[in-house]
Amino acid sequence: MDCEVTIAEYNPGWVAQFEQEQAKLQAVLPDKSIVIEHIGSTSVEGLPSKPILDIAIGVHDLEEADAFITPLGELDYEYVPKADFPNRKFFRKGKWRRGTHHLHVYELGSEEWNNNLLFRNYLRNHPEKVQEYARLKRQLASLHADDRETYTKLKAPFIHSILDLAGSKI
Repeated sequence: MDCEVTIAEYNPGWVAQFEQEQAKLQAVLPDKSIVIEHIGSTSVEGLPSKPILDIAIGVHDLEEADAFITPLGELDYEYVPKADFPNRKFFRKGKWRRGTHHLHVYELGSEEWNNNLLFRNYLRNHPEKVQEYARLKRQLASLHADDRETYTKLKAPFIHSILDLAGSKI
């Protein structure tokens, strides 16, 4: 079993949770000029989601994130190196495979940074696509409830279609 996929109905409290976490992050991170954004499904009103808050931090140089390991540890974030994602530094809050927060550090203006914001913003402005994505997520979760990797992989064509519509250069 890879990891169980649980989809929760949209929770308006996710916005407040992000704002609280954003304030904590700003208080402990060494460079106050960084940008912190709420990304992922919990950032889109009405969209069901795995109940994991996704947060993106934009930095000028990805190496700056090395200085985040200790201060983020004070907030119970664990640095999780991911060799297959060289343009991102990843931190998790919560137990392994049961995280409550996923923190992604990207370079500002990078393809990864831009695509996360394009995807979120497009969905925020196109409620019909939110409903389409919600149906897909529920269907995939019912078919692959015990395999998060497959669930995520099968969402990719929809995500790419939204990025195409939003004007990404993927």
